[in-house]
Amino acid sequence: MLARCLSASLQGLDARAVTVEVDLAPGLPGVQLVGLPDKAIQESRERVRSALRNSGFRGPLVRVVVNLAPADLRKEGPIFDLPIALALLAASGQLDRPLLDGLWCAGELGLDGSVRPIRGTIAIAACAADNNAAALVIPEGNAAEAALIPSLSVRPVSDLLTLVQQLRNRQTWRPLASATTLQATNPACPSPAREDPPILQGQAARALVIAAAGAHHLLLVGPPGCGKTRLTRQLPDLLPPLTEREALTITRIRSIAGLINNPTALHSQRPFRAPHHSCSRAALLGGGVQAKPGELSLAHNGVLFLDELAEFPRQLLDLLRQPLEDGVIRLRRCRVSNDYPCAITLIGATNPCPCGWLGDPEHDCHCSPSQRRRYWQRLSGTLLDRLDLKLRLDRPSIHTMQGCLGLARDKSQDPWLNPEVIAAARQRMLQRNPDQCTNRDLEARELGEVGAIEPGAMQLWEDVVRQRGLTTRSSLQLLRVSRTIADLNDRAKVDDGAIAEACCFRCDDLLRNDHSAAAPSR
Repeated sequence: MLARCLSASLQGLDARAVTVEVDLAPGLPGVQLVGLPDKAIQESRERVRSALRNSGFRGPLVRVVVNLAPADLRKEGPIFDLPIALALLAASGQLDRPLLDGLWCAGELGLDGSVRPIRGTIAIAACAADNNAAALVIPEGNAAEAALIPSLSVRPVSDLLTLVQQLRNRQTWRPLASATTLQATNPACPSPAREDPPILQGQAARALVIAAAGAHHLLLVGPPGCGKTRLTRQLPDLLPPLTEREALTITRIRSIAGLINNPTALHSQRPFRAPHHSCSRAALLGGGVQAKPGELSLAHNGVLFLDELAEFPRQLLDLLRQPLEDGVIRLRRCRVSNDYPCAITLIGATNPCPCGWLGDPEHDCHCSPSQRRRYWQRLSGTLLDRLDLKLRLDRPSIHTMQGCLGLARDKSQDPWLNPEVIAAARQRMLQRNPDQCTNRDLEARELGEVGAIEPGAMQLWEDVVRQRGLTTRSSLQLLRVSRTIADLNDRAKVDDGAIAEACCFRCDDLLRNDHSAAAPSR
């Protein structure tokens, strides 16, 4: 006899519908799996057999063929244990086949018949909802996560025996508690009671505010102990709150990666990822034997902080160039083809030289010009050209360090260092820009149409491009940063002051304080 059950297979950030077909035929007892299953699915034969026996059902004593359709789609993971078991029960006459009509299910089976949680539940639930599923049977540990998808009937289950009894008796599943919304877990702005450390003052604070408002990439260069890491870790507190759509995307990515901590609510905080410089290519970009999102995608709609940027392998850093511009990383392998979103704000921090003390007034640099040149050659000019803001930091003064200890605080210097100001600037650009994109993503034509640049500012921009010999990409970045500065100042048009301030954050030759070494591309 033949029976079918519907399920889904994870493919990148999405899921594709899979039909589990089970056929019983005379012959030697055995289970054969076809349809490009991986090792975890191959091992489901033993899990399903033991789960059926320990749940009080008859095991297959005939030849069993399990097909996962479509046959040309590669399947991974133990999520097909439950649909295989239900289809097998229907094929053997222990469960009425009409009970599986329109029913989607996914879950891993234990040897005792228990149903264990799986990853990627949100993607599976979204696929089921798009295909007008009558209901989705999911492990209890994933039920609240699946309930985040509206207009989908979610049926949590703890073990195989209970599920079969409920299907046979047509029992009503207990209603799920409403999923916690984003607004319930994420305030409009970070708490105003939190005080910013005085290290966030001056040009460093301004660069951080510009990066937060316009989602611009930032490079910080300075000696050890100047506050590069401390400065960067303040950025998530300045970023505007997540929209519900952004939160759903972040939650889906974390679900596929198996990093869901609270399945009852959307992820309410913008991600902040800081991988070590020894991380592998698959860890940073994604992929691997079992394709999962990497640090680049886990930082989607948030911040990716690469500390000690020059210590990362150059080949690895060069792979970031296209994803930074496209906002998506496309992984193409011989067996898999996945697309992961990665609209991030990249923050890089590095020392000016191998010893770190180049340009410091109190420490001597012991690096030779050739050592400095080799150090900076680890960062290709094409990568540096994609960083919108570049800032040289100096070690903080005694007064600043006293402020960090709470001994001296003066917050009057930077009145614009306010999350509400940044959120208002972000709101202005989203309402004005096409497709609600940030200023960083504006194309050249869009800059001319919505940028509203004053004639005097345009003349200053032309002079800067000509005198500094900026590339086309750098010259457009200068306009994008200027547009963000105008939004922060609540100006409808970009004036010459915004252009002049933006120029202060593109001083490539001052980053290393070493004119003798080969300068990076501007």
